[in-house]
Amino acid sequence: MSQFRIGEWVSLSAHALAIFIVGFASTVLIVMDAVRAVGATPAQQASAIAAVCIAIGVTSLILGFRYRQPIIVAWSTPGAALLASSHATSNFAEATAAFLFAGVLMVITAFARPLANAINKLPSSIAGAMLAGVLLHYVMAVPGAAVAAPLVVLPLAVVFFVLRHVAPLYATPVIVALALVIAGVTGAFGSSVSVSMTQLQFVAPVFDFQTLMSIGIPLYLVTMASQNLPGFAVLKSNGYEPPVQGSILATGASSMVASFFGAHAVNLAAITAAMAVGPDVHPDPKQRWKVIIPYAFVYICAGLAAATFVTVLGLLPAALVATVAGLALLSPFLGGLVALVKDAKDIEAAAVTFLVTGSGVTLLGVGAAFWGLLTGLLIWGFKQVWRAR
Repeated sequence: MSQFRIGEWVSLSAHALAIFIVGFASTVLIVMDAVRAVGATPAQQASAIAAVCIAIGVTSLILGFRYRQPIIVAWSTPGAALLASSHATSNFAEATAAFLFAGVLMVITAFARPLANAINKLPSSIAGAMLAGVLLHYVMAVPGAAVAAPLVVLPLAVVFFVLRHVAPLYATPVIVALALVIAGVTGAFGSSVSVSMTQLQFVAPVFDFQTLMSIGIPLYLVTMASQNLPGFAVLKSNGYEPPVQGSILATGASSMVASFFGAHAVNLAAITAAMAVGPDVHPDPKQRWKVIIPYAFVYICAGLAAATFVTVLGLLPAALVATVAGLALLSPFLGGLVALVKDAKDIEAAAVTFLVTGSGVTLLGVGAAFWGLLTGLLIWGFKQVWRAR
């Protein structure tokens, strides 16, 4: 029993590290560009990363222990992309006020019961289709990475697929470890990396109506549509009943607190959430929530040494990041495809959801996941009404 528990926690910790690497290394530069674009100084940039990482860790722990579900919290990547290209302000205090405003709107949304009821009634076929569409880009990136760096990627892929048949619980942890070893051996990390604790920088918000409208509201909308809704769909498509009100309330409140230190928004993870809900993490669905514990620990550590983590993980070769992400997300991608075709009467709506989501189209600043979900639900709803005639 003790040996099993040790192996269990090794697996959970390795999966947590994989989730961290995929979520942090692949998008941290976007977050840095985002706060830089709205006037943050270098110290404020490091503070923003530190604050959002600590908020992610603390909020994940709260939700994990409260609901005993693998609820992964992350930063708003589409929100960061929106900020990086908005050119709305160069005054970081005004931007911070907009971050606070977006958090307030999330908290208000948490008490809108019709939204919670609508999410809980989301058909599993539509949810699975959106999940598969969201993950399509990541799994398809592996062949391209293999062409770009075959000597690095192909051995990882071979090891992964062998372990998927021999010891599936350790497939993802092993390739994460191998990826870090390869990066170290090839000198990707350089000769030395200095470690220092990041200081949080308090930013007093300055409320400007134009900035609130041009940053605060769009940040709220893209975070809800492109992060929280897909995050709930990931949980639902894997057999969980997501605590909609509690999750939005917790992430909204955390976003409000973290905004005073430059953080733009925290929310449910959309992509990396899929890495925490499958059988590779733990064979018992009721035990998968424990991945939150090492996940939160790693993120809080990243927050305390934000500048160092930004440097180290920013040095990982793109091919390695793409390979780890694509292989780690293969299992949830397949799960989404299975859910898509499971119910024959809903397959048309699910297929449209998958295609629109997988297209990557962005409209009105809102990502493809939202439009895929909306299109699929419209078709599904029309067919439900037609059948009821």
